[in-house]
Amino acid sequence: MHELGIVTYVAKSVSKIADENDIQKIAEVTLQIGEVSGIVGEYLIDCWNYFRKNYTVLTDATLQYETLSAVTYCEECGKEYETVQYGRICPNCGSEKTYLLTGNECMIKELKICEVSFT
Repeated sequence: MHELGIVTYVAKSVSKIADENDIQKIAEVTLQIGEVSGIVGEYLIDCWNYFRKNYTVLTDATLQYETLSAVTYCEECGKEYETVQYGRICPNCGSEKTYLLTGNECMIKELKICEVSFT
């Protein structure tokens, strides 16, 4: 389960960002996850809900994620195609000279900050 490692890295990174910017509480963290990254979103959220309690700035923060489509590029014909549907062989020319353009990522997209009210 590499999701715990990812959550650990994200939590440390977000905590560092919060510290550097004098942010007291994060409300939400949104990640972008490639559809062929091997990351299971539900496992990621389960790990987050357990692990966030270790960081004061993240105690109440929720984790959201968006799935990025996997796209492959063919070096022979120069066309892009959906990776999941066709795999490594280009559906346009049948070439195996292809490589993944997108779909293997995992990155922090957005942080929502809790507003502080002064009375």
